[in-house]
Amino acid sequence: MANFSKSNVPQFSVDVYQNEYLPDGGREVNAIVTVTSTGGGTVGSAAGTTYAPGQGPAAGVVIMVDCSGSMDYPPTKMRNARDATAAAIDTLRDGTHFAVVGGTHVAKEVYPGAGRLAVADRTTRDQAKQALRRLSAGGGTAIGTWLRLADRLLSSADVSIRHGILLTDGRNEHESPEDLRTALDSCAGRFTCDARGVGTDWEVKEVTGIASALLGTADIVADPTGLAADFTRMMETAMGKEVADVALRLWTPVGTTIKFVKQVAPTVAELTGRRTEAGPRAGDYPTGSWGDESRDYHVCVEVPTAGLGQEMLAARVSLVVPQSDGSAQNLGAQGLIRAVWTDDMVASTSINPQVAHYTGQAELAQAIQQGLDLRKAGDMDGATAKLGRAVQLASASGNADTAKLLAKVVDVVDAATGTVRLKAKVAEADEMTLETRSTKTVRVKK
Repeated sequence: MANFSKSNVPQFSVDVYQNEYLPDGGREVNAIVTVTSTGGGTVGSAAGTTYAPGQGPAAGVVIMVDCSGSMDYPPTKMRNARDATAAAIDTLRDGTHFAVVGGTHVAKEVYPGAGRLAVADRTTRDQAKQALRRLSAGGGTAIGTWLRLADRLLSSADVSIRHGILLTDGRNEHESPEDLRTALDSCAGRFTCDARGVGTDWEVKEVTGIASALLGTADIVADPTGLAADFTRMMETAMGKEVADVALRLWTPVGTTIKFVKQVAPTVAELTGRRTEAGPRAGDYPTGSWGDESRDYHVCVEVPTAGLGQEMLAARVSLVVPQSDGSAQNLGAQGLIRAVWTDDMVASTSINPQVAHYTGQAELAQAIQQGLDLRKAGDMDGATAKLGRAVQLASASGNADTAKLLAKVVDVVDAATGTVRLKAKVAEADEMTLETRSTKTVRVKK
C-alpha cells in the first residue's frame, strides 16, 4: 500500500445511472455505478518496457503451475503448461518481481528460490525458462498450499501490484474444502489471482471460487495447446495494472442501509459481504487492481420514507486506496445516488435502462448455474426451465457469446420465449465452458 502521485496513476471517473423517482412510500433505490480509469498508459506493456524512475508501478507476479500426477495424462499437457509459463515469463515487463511455483500436495519454489522474487530482465527471464525444465508431474493437489506460498513470496518484495496466475487440471483432493477456504480468506486482499482449469477433470466451482475470492478471472482452457496464448493474454493484462487495492466507498445518511453491491460488468461478482467499515456510515467494497478499463456496479439502497416532493442523498460513491498507516487516499472521483418522492406514476414506475439490463444479466448468470446444477442432479424439467429462461435472457440482452455456449447444451426452439429442449448428449468441455463463463456479461447499449 503506497502513496501515488498524479504522474503514475490513471484518472478515475464515476458515472451514476438511475431513476431517482420513488412513489409515495417507496424505499428501494437502484443505481448502476460506472467506474472508468484512463491514462495509465501501460496496458499490454511487455518485456523490455522500462519506466523513468518513479513512473512505473512496482509489480509482483507469481505463476503457480499444477504439477500433480494427472498433468502427465496426456504427456503433452505438462509440456503445454511449461510452454505457457515460458510465454508468460516472456511477457513480463522489465523490473517486475516474479517467481514460479510448482504445485502438488505441497508447494515448491521452482524459480528463483530462497523465499524471494526475481526481478525481470533478459537474464532472469532466461534463467526462469531454463528452470521450467525441472517441472515434472507427480503427486497430489492441495491448492491452498500453493496460494499460501504465493502470498509469502509476494509479501517478500516492496511491490504495490501483487498478482497470481494459477493453473490446475484436477480437483483439490489432498486438502479439505475448509483448508482451501481458510487459505483463500488469508490471501484475500493481499493479492489478486487469475485461475485457469485445463482439460475437463477439474471442478468448476473450485476454480471460479478461487478467482472470485481473490478478485481475478476464471476460465477453461479445454485444449492444452491454447494455454500459451491464454497465459500471454493474462500476463499482458496483469502488466497493464497501475493501481492496486482500489475500493468502492459508499457513504449513506442516517436511516439508510445498503441492501447489496455487486459488480455487473465485465462479469457478475457479489461484493456485499466483503464490506469493511470505513468510519461513520461508510463502508469500503474491494475491486482489486486497475489499469485502463471500465467496470459497472449495481448498488441497491434502502432509504427511510419521506413525503411527496422531498428529495435526499441516498448514497455518495467515491474511490479510495488504503494506506499502510490505516488511512485511505481518495482517488478524486465521486458520484451521487439520489431519491426523490413523486406522485407522477410514469416517473416513479419507469426502470432505468442500465438497471434493467444488468438485473437481467445477473439473472442470466444465476439461471445458467441453477440449470446446470439441476441437470447434474437429474431434474430435467427444472433444468429445461432454467436454461430456457437463460436462452431468453441472453437473446433479449444481445449476449451472443453466452447464447452460443447455451446452444451447445440445449436445442433452441424459440429464443424469444425461452423454449428449449435439453440435448441428449453434451460434451463435457461444452458444459464446463458454459458454467465457467456464465458470469460474463455484455454492457448495456447506450
